[in-house]
Amino acid sequence: MQPYESLVERMIREAQERGEFDNLKGAGRPLDLGSGDDPDWWIKQKMRSEGLDFAGGLPAVISLRREAAGFPGALADLRTESSVRAVLADYNDRVRLDRLAARDPKSATIVAPLVDIDAMVERWRELPSQ
Repeated sequence: MQPYESLVERMIREAQERGEFDNLKGAGRPLDLGSGDDPDWWIKQKMRSEGLDFAGGLPAVISLRREAAGFPGALADLRTESSVRAVLADYNDRVRLDRLAARDPKSATIVAPLVDIDAMVERWRELPSQ
């Protein structure tokens, strides 16, 4: 009795016989399967190898929280109080819009913090470059 060969197995065998797997990039080296703890290791590895920015793939609320965590240091290059206030007002507007967005009721609610513009301007003034 002949062993059963599935369609996929047959296609792989035929491709091997044609030499389509010969001289592939990375041939002879072990596969980098990343961390067993991170289910998204492969996409993160691909984004790194392609030089892509991870921030674009984050949910808006996470990006906003990361942005807030960077204040006031992220404002150091701004030279005028009005520009600092404009950046912070824009951030707060985006937070308010994100809070109005539809959410999956089954998932945990994560919110980005609003910033106190006056307090953040004071912290900006205390930065070494000011």
